[in-house]
Amino acid sequence: MDATWMQWLRGYVAVTIRGQETERLVNEALADGLRLWSIRRTKEGELLGYVVLGDFFRLRPLLKRTGCRVHVRERLGMPFWLQRMRKRVFFAAGLVLFFVGMYLLSSLVWSIDVQGNDKLSEEQILQAAKAEGLYPFQWSFRLEDSSVLSRHLAQKLPGAAWIGVEKRGTHVTIRIVESATPEPKAPLNPRHLVASTDAVVTKVMAESGNPVVRPNMKVKQGDVLISGLLGDAANGKAVVAKGEVKGIVWHEYDIVSPLTRTTKVYTGNKKVIWYGVAGGRGLQVSGFGKIPFAMYERVTEEERAAWRTLKLPFGRMKETIMEVKMQQQTVSVEEAKAEGIEQAKADLLAKVGPGAQVLAENILHEKTDNGKVYLKVFFEVDQSIVKERPLVQMQGD
Repeated sequence: MDATWMQWLRGYVAVTIRGQETERLVNEALADGLRLWSIRRTKEGELLGYVVLGDFFRLRPLLKRTGCRVHVRERLGMPFWLQRMRKRVFFAAGLVLFFVGMYLLSSLVWSIDVQGNDKLSEEQILQAAKAEGLYPFQWSFRLEDSSVLSRHLAQKLPGAAWIGVEKRGTHVTIRIVESATPEPKAPLNPRHLVASTDAVVTKVMAESGNPVVRPNMKVKQGDVLISGLLGDAANGKAVVAKGEVKGIVWHEYDIVSPLTRTTKVYTGNKKVIWYGVAGGRGLQVSGFGKIPFAMYERVTEEERAAWRTLKLPFGRMKETIMEVKMQQQTVSVEEAKAEGIEQAKADLLAKVGPGAQVLAENILHEKTDNGKVYLKVFFEVDQSIVKERPLVQMQGD
């Protein structure tokens, strides 16, 4: 595992332990409270690991008792870093000033973004925020907690149902959800519900209007399913037909499914870059040079320095660059067919709308050519088959 911030501040060394009783040495060191970690054995029987600088000198009596020898492979942490920096005083001073300056700059609010407002003007929202002490170039530590700011802004802006305030670095976002005022709905004109396609009816549920079809009936596109006319010609009444009619519909699909798949795999090669971070800004301190991979992905992990439970406004960030390559994978004809049919089903169900169900499938034609499987498939789908047609249009037909 990586060293903690406290271990880095105190300094630690990477060591190699040689001897006949290396395990005894490690056990006694741990029993005495020495801080060792990432201990592993090499093929030559040596032990590699890390030890805090202060505990390194406490190893001497244990080395004498066990007859082991220790070799320092690398010196790490702030004490050694400062020792190297002594030769570059101006650089070190500039680095400190840089972090101090970055911290001060990051403690200011540089910009405020307003999102979600439509009826409320941005100027009105920013004026309310300014009255609460939230405005550009304000010190972050002088701001109220986000929840308090949100509550106070909601009180000042009665047209908002909810207000959220989010601060990220030097940027503040105010999100508004305005109070909804329902618009009056225009009255619907009388209408029929007619068949949108040829089908065999499976379900009829009429909320209003007169159902004129029943399950197992065949209908053609345009046939009336639920009529908007109630009663006879003498005492008739036109209404807005509402309801649900489902039916079995047949869909023909041409499917092309390749026999090779291109997948992304990790090679295990990686490069690690470390940054010093303060106030949302970073300065690279290791891992310089070009990235030696043609294709790669980046993964970042940020650690903030802490003292007990207090999070400090600076830290470090580890960026791991992992090499990837594209690999060709061959699948069987049956696998390619299954994947192609499943993809076609998903596309079909997305197209015909919610509540649809594929009842059956029938492969009409199949061939394999040039590394691909070609299929012509007939799907039997239970789906909604209604569409609206104004009653005036029907009477004019």
